[in-house]
Amino acid sequence: MILNPQQRTKLDSRSDDLFYALPRFVTHVDDFFLARLTDLYRQYLQPQMRVLDLMSSWVSHLPPEVSFKEVVGHGMNAAELARNPRLDRYFVQDLNKELALPLEDASFDAVLIAVSVQYLQYPEAIFTEIARILQPQGIVIVSFSNRMFFEKAIQAWRDATEGDRVQLVQAYINSIPALKVIDTHLPSPWSWFGFGDPFYAVVGQKQSV
Repeated sequence: MILNPQQRTKLDSRSDDLFYALPRFVTHVDDFFLARLTDLYRQYLQPQMRVLDLMSSWVSHLPPEVSFKEVVGHGMNAAELARNPRLDRYFVQDLNKELALPLEDASFDAVLIAVSVQYLQYPEAIFTEIARILQPQGIVIVSFSNRMFFEKAIQAWRDATEGDRVQLVQAYINSIPALKVIDTHLPSPWSWFGFGDPFYAVVGQKQSV
C-alpha cells in the first residue's frame, strides 16, 4: 500500500456528506490554471470519446468545441452536478466510503480528476477502479494546484511539498499494474513567483492487455 493509516487521516473526520451538503458554485483555481487545464484536455481528448469526470462539480473545463459521445459526472453534491451543462448523466457517491464505481468494465476512454485528488483516502482502490473502467490505451488526467480544503485533505497531502505531491500522484498511477504515467506537467515560471495558481497535472494511460 502507498499510504499508511495515519497518512489517510483528515483534520475534519466528520462525514464528507456533511461538508459537501451545500452547493459551492465557485471555481477553486484561477483562470490561468483553468486555461492550461482545458488546453491539456485538448491535447489528449478526442471527439466522440466517452469521458468520466470524477470528483466533478458544476463545471468540467472541457474544450467547448469538442463533442463527446458521453460525459458522465461524479461528485458529492447533486445540485452542482445538475448545473453542469457538459454532463449527460451523473451520480453522487462518497469515494471514501464506497470504493467501487457503479460503471462497467472498459466503458470509458478517459477519466478526469480536477483539483480533487487530495481528498481521496484510499487512492489505491480508486485508481484500481479507474483502470478497470478504462478502455485499453484509455487516459487518466489528474490535475491539481496548491489550494485545498485543508481540513479535508489527507495528511499525506497536507504534509507534502508540491514536488512530493507530484510524486504521490505518479505513485498512485504507477502502483496499478494496468496503468502507467506517460506525461507530467509542471507550473510555468511565473507561478513560482506567486503570480497565479501553480498548475500540475499527471497523465496516465491504461496499457494494452
